[in-house]
Amino acid sequence: MVGLVDCNNFYCSCERVFNPELQGRPVVVLSSNDGCIVARSNEAKVLGIQMGVPLYQVRDFLERRNVAVFSCNFTLYGDMSRRVMTLLSEFTPNFTQYSVDEAFLDLSGFGEGDELRAYGKKIVDAVRRGTGIPVTMGIAPTKTLAKVASRYGKKYKGYGGVCMIDTEEKRVKALQGIPISDVWGIGRRGAAKLEYAGIATAWDFVNRSEGWVRKMLSITGVRTWLELRGESCIDVDELPEKRSICTSRSFAELGLSSLQDVEEAVANFAASCARKLRQQKSCCSSLTVFAYTSRFRDDLPQQAINISRQFPVPTADSRELVAAAVSLLKRSWVKGNYHYKKAGVLVWDISSDNAVQTCLFDPVDRERQARLAAAVESINHRNGHDAVKLAVQGQRKNWHLKCEHITRQYTTNLKDIIRVKLK
Repeated sequence: MVGLVDCNNFYCSCERVFNPELQGRPVVVLSSNDGCIVARSNEAKVLGIQMGVPLYQVRDFLERRNVAVFSCNFTLYGDMSRRVMTLLSEFTPNFTQYSVDEAFLDLSGFGEGDELRAYGKKIVDAVRRGTGIPVTMGIAPTKTLAKVASRYGKKYKGYGGVCMIDTEEKRVKALQGIPISDVWGIGRRGAAKLEYAGIATAWDFVNRSEGWVRKMLSITGVRTWLELRGESCIDVDELPEKRSICTSRSFAELGLSSLQDVEEAVANFAASCARKLRQQKSCCSSLTVFAYTSRFRDDLPQQAINISRQFPVPTADSRELVAAAVSLLKRSWVKGNYHYKKAGVLVWDISSDNAVQTCLFDPVDRERQARLAAAVESINHRNGHDAVKLAVQGQRKNWHLKCEHITRQYTTNLKDIIRVKLK
């Protein structure tokens, strides 16, 4: 049996952990630059607040309904995620983190029926006590069915945070109540295609033949079909790595107009792409830098930058990628009163770092480069993110996000630690 642990309304729950007054009050969390709503508490959903709606459109409504509004605090959310995952890893020898707020647990050998449900309840309670984050657990024979069970566990409080699909009768009933668009692995385009073919629920889907599914959705769809039928065939560790990685950001107010500010932002974006490449143990052969002014401001001059280059040898080295990105930006920079509203770096043509095609005339000492990168990463791991970084990444930070409603970094910054007053 497989367990999927999913944090409930994760961003909102993180804010509530450190502010008990938010319990029972509608809470929303905003996207980068406080643009739109990306997370809602259950109370906010009841009010009809939609995901993705721009803040300016609902600002008055939020004030009238006393909705608590927060900017994204990624440092806090990332650390809370680490704490949740650390706790979960203590309950099984086979543990896989799937996203910032989800993890799969191999529950083989931990019993069955009521015994396994009790173990799941123990896990849910431990995470709630240890972190303050409420979680829901779905238990089933496959990962996709565990996802289905988790949805039911969130929807119906009677499950007590743990929903288990362990019989054929439960599987059939669960699939009959799940829209095909809500099935993990189907996707928006796949759902539209299936709905056009008359497939409304997951049960309709599993009752089609394997050949029909393969024709409609290829081998990926067949795997989902098999999982919904109770045959485990998806390994999260074997899912394909990203074919491209992009780090970009929209800038507050009018945007950035000086080369120095845009250069600093692009350098940090390239360094972030390099870090993500190393995390998935891959390298890139191509890099693109882009920046453009706001297309909605007809009263301001318009300009766009989009330039790419290829590397003779695939790389994930921060110095190499940052140097290339900055060089491309300077080459394309046009003098004038341009206010760039968004900029970013895209790395693509990605391959595994253990299958790099070298070049006979490569001027870079790759072994030395790798040793230096490993040393810097080790220092940053011990002393904090960007304790050591490239000078071009700067300290000005004029390009940072607009975050008027951000809370403190309670768990990672001593200056923000909670103070308790005893009377």
